[in-house]
Amino acid sequence: MSSSDIFIGETIGTAVLILLGGGVCAAVTLKRSKAKDAGWVAITFGWGFAVLTGAYLAGGVSGAHLNPAVTIGLAIQGGTPWSQVPLYLGSQLLGAAVGAVLVWAVYYGQFHAHLTDPEITGTPNPAEGMVDQTSAPAAGPVLGVFCTSPEIRNAVQNVVTEVIATAVLVLAILTQGLNDGGNGLGTLGALITALVVVGIGLSLGGPTGYAINPVRDLGPRIVHALLPLPNKGGSDWGYAWVPVVGPLVGGALAGLLYNVAFA
Repeated sequence: MSSSDIFIGETIGTAVLILLGGGVCAAVTLKRSKAKDAGWVAITFGWGFAVLTGAYLAGGVSGAHLNPAVTIGLAIQGGTPWSQVPLYLGSQLLGAAVGAVLVWAVYYGQFHAHLTDPEITGTPNPAEGMVDQTSAPAAGPVLGVFCTSPEIRNAVQNVVTEVIATAVLVLAILTQGLNDGGNGLGTLGALITALVVVGIGLSLGGPTGYAINPVRDLGPRIVHALLPLPNKGGSDWGYAWVPVVGPLVGGALAGLLYNVAFA
């Protein structure tokens, strides 16, 4: 597998993953969206289909890791050379940022409608008087479209949750033998992985929003910080390390467990 294959496959595949995954979050969150308030089940299935589409597109090109935790797990398992790991990770981060920008472009009008609504932002409305500023979400009214945040902010619990959820994902991928023979992610493997992501979201996603992918969180968080969105609030950088460290540890543990129990 050439360096250009890895770069193209991982960048495009991860961009599509974030476009569709972030897109369902935007659809459910933003005012003037036809899917507003569709709920958690819509989000979990939307992310599952996002994984399916991104993996299907990139599988025959780069192996469709689309996730540094998967890349680390495969490197420990022995399916991916360590020399290729930096290229995988850099391409995935770039793709995640591109995907987040595309979500912004698709929902441009909805972002502005949402972020200029006094009920959402807690900003004054001249027609109705002042709105209580304490009603505005501290982390920003649209941050959840781009990245994750915990329901209970406890660093130990949050990291443990991400470690366990990511280990389930990566172990499920490794035990399919998805990287065998250099053929990448097959169609059936992509479907199984997508269903695993849905299952993780439904079962383990409640505490933290199940990042289970460092670039899925970090790339869009960077984009959120840079985009010229009015009243967007902060990007919650104090929490940003959790959805990076937790999934990386989970991916590494899955690779080690695979070598002990399944190799």
